[in-house]
Amino acid sequence: MFANRKIHIPSFAATGKHIFLCLILLSNLLVMASNSFGQFKAMEDKEQKTLLASESFYPGTPATELQQNLSAYEIVDSSISIYDNYISKHSFLSSIKKTEAAVVPFFDVKSATDSLLSPQQIKRRTRIMAITQVSIYAGLMAGLYKTWYSKYPQSSFHSFNDWSEWKGMDKIGHTYSAYAQSKAAMELWRWTGIDRKKRIWYGGLAGVAYQTVIETLDGFSAEWGWSWGDISANIAGSALVIGQELAWDEQRVQLKWSFHRKKYNDPALTARSDELFGATTAERILKDYNGQTYWVSTTLKPFFPTSKMPDWLQVSIGTGAEGLFGGRENIARDKDGTVTFYRPEIKRYRQWYLAPDINLSKIKTNKKGIRIALDILNILKFPTPSLEYSNGGLKMNWFHF
Repeated sequence: MFANRKIHIPSFAATGKHIFLCLILLSNLLVMASNSFGQFKAMEDKEQKTLLASESFYPGTPATELQQNLSAYEIVDSSISIYDNYISKHSFLSSIKKTEAAVVPFFDVKSATDSLLSPQQIKRRTRIMAITQVSIYAGLMAGLYKTWYSKYPQSSFHSFNDWSEWKGMDKIGHTYSAYAQSKAAMELWRWTGIDRKKRIWYGGLAGVAYQTVIETLDGFSAEWGWSWGDISANIAGSALVIGQELAWDEQRVQLKWSFHRKKYNDPALTARSDELFGATTAERILKDYNGQTYWVSTTLKPFFPTSKMPDWLQVSIGTGAEGLFGGRENIARDKDGTVTFYRPEIKRYRQWYLAPDINLSKIKTNKKGIRIALDILNILKFPTPSLEYSNGGLKMNWFHF
């Protein structure tokens, strides 16, 4: 059975591709965010003032009222920093529910500036965002196919069951990847100024859409196959983003990731790790489940708005695994069935962690590009001490990556 199917390969390889795509896609989106927002801000600020002072934006409006609109825009635009500073000093104001149709301008300054985007500006930003995301993803997929799938034999579409592999870590990895991609896409769609629900659904579905394309390619590859377990995990990741945005307009429960490289005194384990996960740190980051930790972080302040705890403080529960040197067991065979690795005595087990964390999205800044970058980077767990439960006992990790 193991000789024919090479069980240790599919799940590790597939998830490695998903995490690789996730990291590359996010890095491209960050570059796009840093370049685009500065480029369009100056142009749109000038255009905004022209529109607000013209009858084409408000047909039939008297010239004196148009000038008032322009003055109001300039006041609102310059008031954002005052708004942020005031809110940070009066935390009780942050608990005030903001609605789509706010009637108190001061408490909804940021929404007011976004609502001043003209239909033409929203349409242009939407077109730029759609073309950019499709182009980046198409380029990544073409590169992935050329460097990966084209080197393996193709087959008719088929599926396989990998639920029991890697102690479930690959399924958590799929959930995280879809979550991270959906969250990043949603934050970038926010910039376009489109309707709130459209932004949530367009961005939220991006993660599962990206991952499904890869899963389809797996389905036509003889080495792997379509996995319903992977698809379920992808849907769960995107659903977590969409559900929270629809319910709370924020991500109160966040998925994060961290990594530490494993080193072994046993040369056989080092050789096996190099064979499975790669010899370089970059390869290990993508592939080695023994060094990856996935976290669920939550900010307590929204649940206790009257408390004095800082907005950025989070509590995280993490999980990892140890002793994984094969998909289902620590035994490997070559294509002829000859045993090449045999270490069934090594225990395969899950680890659980409790740790503090920092919510980067709560760091104050008036720069929209930096704001979006911090929101996207918030998918990474900030290194802190952690309390670990594994093998029936507790231990302290003073600095956990």
